Amino acid sequence: MPSLYAYRSQWFGNVRGDILAGLVVALALIPEAIAFSIIAGVDPRVGLYASFSIAVVTAFAGGRPGMISAATAATAVLMVTLVRDHGLEYLLAATVLAGMLQMGAGYLRLGSLMRFVSRSVMTGFVNALAILIFMAQLPELIGVPALTYVMVAAGLAIIYLFPRITTAIPSPLICILVLTAVSIGFGFDLRTVGDMGELPSTLPVFLLPDVPFTLETLLIILPYSAAIAAVGLLESLMTAAIVDELTDTPSDKNRECIGQGVANFFTGFIGGMAGCAMIGQSMINVKSGGRGRLSTFVAGVFLLFLIVVLGEWVKQIPMAALVAVMIMVSIGTFSWSSIKQLRTHPRSSSIVMLATVICVVATHNLAIGVLVGVLLSGIFFAWKIAQLLRVTSSLSEDGTHRTYVVEGQVFFASADQFSAAFDFKEALEQVTIDVSRAHIWDISSVAALDMIVLKFRREGADVEIVGLNAASETIVDRLAVHDKPGAMDSVLGH
Repeated sequence: MPSLYAYRSQWFGNVRGDILAGLVVALALIPEAIAFSIIAGVDPRVGLYASFSIAVVTAFAGGRPGMISAATAATAVLMVTLVRDHGLEYLLAATVLAGMLQMGAGYLRLGSLMRFVSRSVMTGFVNALAILIFMAQLPELIGVPALTYVMVAAGLAIIYLFPRITTAIPSPLICILVLTAVSIGFGFDLRTVGDMGELPSTLPVFLLPDVPFTLETLLIILPYSAAIAAVGLLESLMTAAIVDELTDTPSDKNRECIGQGVANFFTGFIGGMAGCAMIGQSMINVKSGGRGRLSTFVAGVFLLFLIVVLGEWVKQIPMAALVAVMIMVSIGTFSWSSIKQLRTHPRSSSIVMLATVICVVATHNLAIGVLVGVLLSGIFFAWKIAQLLRVTSSLSEDGTHRTYVVEGQVFFASADQFSAAFDFKEALEQVTIDVSRAHIWDISSVAALDMIVLKFRREGADVEIVGLNAASETIVDRLAVHDKPGAMDSVLGH
């Protein structure tokens, strides 16, 4: 937990910037929350209430100041079957359970697993999200009046040129206000936020999910809750890492897990669907000057104010204005330098990055892309470390004693190479295996060592292992069988 001074700074260290950024984010949240509700097959108010609740709760409980969490597509797609087969009430129960699972993950400190995500996976994740954000705008750009393109172009011009005049007000906010005023003033016939779905006109109320509290209900919602919890945490932790880098500030990943869980837990009791961190909205927040918890809180509160109090005005915001903002986010999110680096970075790093992008874009599932990237990173790393193994040997003057010196890491990927380095047909009386410059890591390497020792003994040589470090000695003592009765028959017999 941060100190009281640090926590206060996270709230009030950037008041003006956080408030203005929060206003921009709130406006951009509305069409997305409605769209994600439609994806999940529920009423738009379910996504809107969720976005309000999750943003406000994570502002207090989250571990990454300035990050925006709300209803997302990543979690919405996981709810479709549950809603179709069992209805909204089961979705609310699944949301509560997903929150509990995420809180458990935080208390188990699973957020620390983020250190196993390589830089290449992060770059692929960012690039894939940039592509997905742009692709999500295509329905608003295909088969629309020519005036829509003019408005989008004007919006982009405002976003990129207005900062040359002043940076006191975020240019995306100016874009939304100006295009809305122009659209209303000239009576343009354009698609608006109101065309996305009906906005709620009342505040959310506390309610218990109307489901039977039975084992059968638990078995129905548990698979969905587990998937929502896992995907939500993965996207939230990846987004937190990106915001860390953009703002050059650290975050508490385990606290973020707990914060996401608390947010989803309470959201299920006000009729909202589960959500997680949003890379697009977080990028809007950061690029609009948002840095602290206040920006997330303002985004949530102002979102509720917009839909309940100013709903009639919000309905008139042209989608072209929001499309311009999201295109700006897409362009700013993509790591353009990664294209140039394809020629200079190691081939394995480029493959990991490209595989992550392709899997995410092909499946529209961030979790699958990241898991593929992490798996490939692990495979390439293991292969690279396995190549560093070296075994050299020297023969005594009388030709009866050979000493093998092992250098490097002996584990599952290098065990075969380790075994192949020994000549078992050489007529020797004594063999010394010096592993003082090596490390025995796993059961595969211990099994290889067993086989080497027993093969030499079968040929009549006396084998001695020297130089085991403390960790290697521990695993060899526990798992090795070459000094146990019947080892020759049990190992060489298979």
